[in-house]
Amino acid sequence: MDRRSFLLAPPALAMGSLVLPTTSLAAPLAIHSKTQLLPRSGTGPRIVICGGGWGGMTAARYLRKLIPNADVVLLERNPTFWSGPMSNKWLIDIVDTDFVQHDMLSPANRYGYTLINTTVNAVERHIKTVRTTHGSIDYDYLILAGGIRNAYDAWFGNDRAAAEYTRMHYPNAYEPNAEMFAVKSKLKNFKGGTIVMNLPPPPHRCPPSPYERACLMAWHIKKNNIPGKIVILDPKPNIAPIGEGYRAAFQELYPDIITHVPFAVISEVDPYNKRIKTAAGDFDFDDAILMPPHQASDMVWYADLIGKDASGKPTGWADIHPRLFTATADEDVYVIGDAMGFISDQFGHYPKSAHVAHAVAKIMAQNLAERVAGKEVVPVLPDNLCYMMVNGDPQEEISVVFEYELDATGKVLQTQIDMDVRSADLVAEDFAWIKSRFDDFL
Repeated sequence: MDRRSFLLAPPALAMGSLVLPTTSLAAPLAIHSKTQLLPRSGTGPRIVICGGGWGGMTAARYLRKLIPNADVVLLERNPTFWSGPMSNKWLIDIVDTDFVQHDMLSPANRYGYTLINTTVNAVERHIKTVRTTHGSIDYDYLILAGGIRNAYDAWFGNDRAAAEYTRMHYPNAYEPNAEMFAVKSKLKNFKGGTIVMNLPPPPHRCPPSPYERACLMAWHIKKNNIPGKIVILDPKPNIAPIGEGYRAAFQELYPDIITHVPFAVISEVDPYNKRIKTAAGDFDFDDAILMPPHQASDMVWYADLIGKDASGKPTGWADIHPRLFTATADEDVYVIGDAMGFISDQFGHYPKSAHVAHAVAKIMAQNLAERVAGKEVVPVLPDNLCYMMVNGDPQEEISVVFEYELDATGKVLQTQIDMDVRSADLVAEDFAWIKSRFDDFL
């Protein structure tokens, strides 16, 4: 089947309510206007950025700084910015909503780029045009920073009713939308039973964060004396990253609550009868947080920039230059953030994290500025840093650092450093880290 025939419209962000439209984003039925969104401004190139998350907003800020005469336009479907980092802490009220949700218009005015709230539903690279629900916009350079999509079709094929039922009843909140409020409400109203939480197969968004969510949900269950269990279905053979740190947290803090099941590759999901079949056995549940495989966001598919494996099948991720972040098929299109594809045969993909999205956005902006100025483009490698809270009282965290270097052949190599001993000092570092990043682009 044509995978695009299955795409589900993303839920709208609604404060305190769950809005889950059932409209399909199938390409033949896409609704868009050919009206031009806005005339060009400035004397430099027009740079259109699709997606206003960590990568997109950082790119907009730095492109305006590094190419002052550029006409920078940011297209984002959500009316506010929602941070994935700290959202698990928000679930248990360590931080409040104002900490993770931010106005987008103020930074646009502060840094001098144009923000348009709209949905991208077509990219016509042959005429350098992006189609949206509110009109069309042309570009000289295009930045795709749309993050991920939940590939429910990997579980349900063309059964859209099952996919929609799963999304509504067992949301995972790994895209920035109203599902976050649904998951929080689910946790607050949980009276007991078994919660199943699965991890998608790698690569997926923020690799260590599902374990963090399990720990903080378990802390809530423990604190409130709820007769509940959490079963983590992990397709990997071991907990990773920060394996020893999470293993210690599971065993020492939540031995009667959390069960980690390795090799749990999912073969079937039955949301109606609350049952999941995996290579490690079958599991019934009272409630669940269900994460289908992650793929690059819809806009990368619309732009026909998804890579292919050796057999010619779509990889699900953008085919890009591993150091310049340009699309292999179109050097005037850049892909940054979680949608990025294969980087190195040593480790595969960069971690699909906010830290990497922010770092790559700044690198890309510098690369494009050098290119526009007619200078030699000097590629730079990013880094990655993730802090994960495992205990709510006392507040304790573990963390992981990824460092990158080039070998003699120019291949990118990764070194992973796990901080497995949970510590209150890492909590302070975490809050200092996110403040520095928010101050940089919000």
